[in-house]
Amino acid sequence: MTSSWTACVAALAAGGMLSACSSMAPGYNRPDAPVSATWPHDATTQGTGAAADIDWQSFFPDPRLRELIGLALQGNRDLRVAVLSIEQARTQYQIRSADLLPTVGGQANASRTPTGNSNSVTLYAVGLAASAWEIDFFGRIRSLSDAALAQYLATEEGRKAAQISLVSAVANAWLAIVADEDLLELTRQTLTTRQESLRLARLRFENGVTSELDFRQAESLTESARVTLAQLQRQRALDENALVLLIGQPLPAGLAASAGIDAVTLPDLPAGAPSDLLARRPDIRQSEQQLISANANIGAARAAFFPRISLTAGIGTASSELSGLFKAGSFGLTLAPQLLLPIFDSGRNRAGLQSATVGRDIAVAQYERSIQTAFREVADALAGRAKLVDQLQAQSAVASAEAVRLRLSDLRYSNGVASYLDLLDAQRSLFAAQQALVQTRLAQLQSQVALYKALGGGWIDGAASR
Repeated sequence: MTSSWTACVAALAAGGMLSACSSMAPGYNRPDAPVSATWPHDATTQGTGAAADIDWQSFFPDPRLRELIGLALQGNRDLRVAVLSIEQARTQYQIRSADLLPTVGGQANASRTPTGNSNSVTLYAVGLAASAWEIDFFGRIRSLSDAALAQYLATEEGRKAAQISLVSAVANAWLAIVADEDLLELTRQTLTTRQESLRLARLRFENGVTSELDFRQAESLTESARVTLAQLQRQRALDENALVLLIGQPLPAGLAASAGIDAVTLPDLPAGAPSDLLARRPDIRQSEQQLISANANIGAARAAFFPRISLTAGIGTASSELSGLFKAGSFGLTLAPQLLLPIFDSGRNRAGLQSATVGRDIAVAQYERSIQTAFREVADALAGRAKLVDQLQAQSAVASAEAVRLRLSDLRYSNGVASYLDLLDAQRSLFAAQQALVQTRLAQLQSQVALYKALGGGWIDGAASR
């Protein structure tokens, strides 16, 4: 028997005091973070401040994207469920807190009792009554109230985590649409160029200047561009549908438009230390509150081994006549204490304590898992930041080189030095390099969004805080 249990019994036996022990829950100590103390990639980039302190209006400068995020925060159904869950948890906490106080209600009744000689006596009574109120000597109700409070706080953190995910999802969907528009424009230009090349190839073939092989190669390349255009149009529609689902309403006209993926800029962010995540990430704080709740449940399970003392009380007035209800001498007070001592419960209480203890151990593992997941997300984003900039520069150089190659190949073919196949290959390579450049730029921007999310940014609403 622990010292806290002994203290409760001593207080009850020595003084019969009504003040209860606060809780039998074990003392809470935050588990050590099961991750390295440093990031595996460079985290020295200087920025405007910690991500969790930067509201999303400041991080995303494009007004169209900010408007889309605002619409999503108003209309997204997943976020609405998270907000309603907070209200549900709050009411559950209020119910548990109310159990600490007696429930008092008014009552009035009239009864008629036969006297045995064909007469009867009527008795009228009115008053206040407190139903069976458990005096929380051993902190059972207090522990349940603490557990409900922690669950309420956990749902609030869950709402913040849901907003972070929503903000980053809207940003990524919008960036994907901007990239789609760039790729569609590039493909349309390429198709126009190839259609003109096909027209010239047909004329040369019909006039016997070139073979049918050159004509068919030009035709194949043109149709390949049509295939790519159809694929991109389909992908553009899918990305727009995803964005519509996120904002919870039809996409407003013009809000998905942009000057191009190259015109989008996002600020750099310092990663800070891994220990900062414990205070910055709402999902980690949510897991910790769930751990605190599970820890409090152990206190309730321990208290179940001890007697429960409840009190029923009533105060009122009674009289055989209605006019005499409030006369002197008609008032009375009743007190009915009740003691329930567990003697034999077929191991129910012991099993309840074991279940609560295992629940706490599960919550510890889930809390540690949330930290490891957050660490991995930040590490992945840092890896993207470290390498995607270099990849983007290299891909830009590839596209520039392919553009020069196409110009030289066209010049060589026009002078009869190179074959038509060389020219088509240069066209195909330039188109692929330009597509890869847009996709790499998209990946680099989405990596910045991922870092902002991983560091706990996106739940602060700057417009609401000002």
